[in-house]
Amino acid sequence: MKVVAALACRVQSKRLYAKPLQFIDIDNEVTILEYLVGSLKECGSIDEIVLAISEGVENKPFELLADKMGLQYVIGPEIDVQQRLIMAGDKAKGDIVYRITTENPFVYMDTFNEVLDSHVKNKASLTIIEGLPEGTYYELIDLNALKKAHDEGEERHRSELCTLYMAENPDKFYLQRLRTGSEKLQRPDIRLTVDYPEDLIVVREVYKALKKEGGYIKTEDIIDFLDKHPALKEVNGWIDAGTGRIWD
Repeated sequence: MKVVAALACRVQSKRLYAKPLQFIDIDNEVTILEYLVGSLKECGSIDEIVLAISEGVENKPFELLADKMGLQYVIGPEIDVQQRLIMAGDKAKGDIVYRITTENPFVYMDTFNEVLDSHVKNKASLTIIEGLPEGTYYELIDLNALKKAHDEGEERHRSELCTLYMAENPDKFYLQRLRTGSEKLQRPDIRLTVDYPEDLIVVREVYKALKKEGGYIKTEDIIDFLDKHPALKEVNGWIDAGTGRIWD
């Protein structure tokens, strides 16, 4: 089973332009996307990382960044993110698509091997971990199931809500919902995605305080830090999570 991290990229955004290209480390000019890719490369169970880039000349920087990082990439329709993920999976000849949105620098990977084993053993169409801080979760998606969802779904499903059709049709797909087993990690009140300027302030401060050699910052350490700095947590604490977790 080949696992392909398909990372959808585009600069367009209503609230914060070019979110994945924003610097998480201003001094060293490290972008959110570069830090995320570095973290995923530390995981030996992810076989390949492919950038799924939106059409449009304005998205050319992602092609340049892919070349810089030594990654393959595909270019596909802006709105149909679902199709771009399929293209990325096919490009790398994958079986399972690992999906996290590219404005999320801090991903929870501590139990990834166990989650992957469960996904494969139970032949899940979609596996997710619930209750984590906003922006730290990921999806494991069977590529054939994703293609089925794309073929059968409506236009609203062929969007950034890539697994919405699966969530709406549990009779056709096996959706596996997991928990970490640690109450400490059940913190949906903490927001670590980047969609607003306030979010960028928070992740930069977290990175500055906790960065270390090797790159990967543990979710537990971020929770501890934000609990000790409630004023920083409140900088973006007012923002509604919106439709990010479509399986809720």
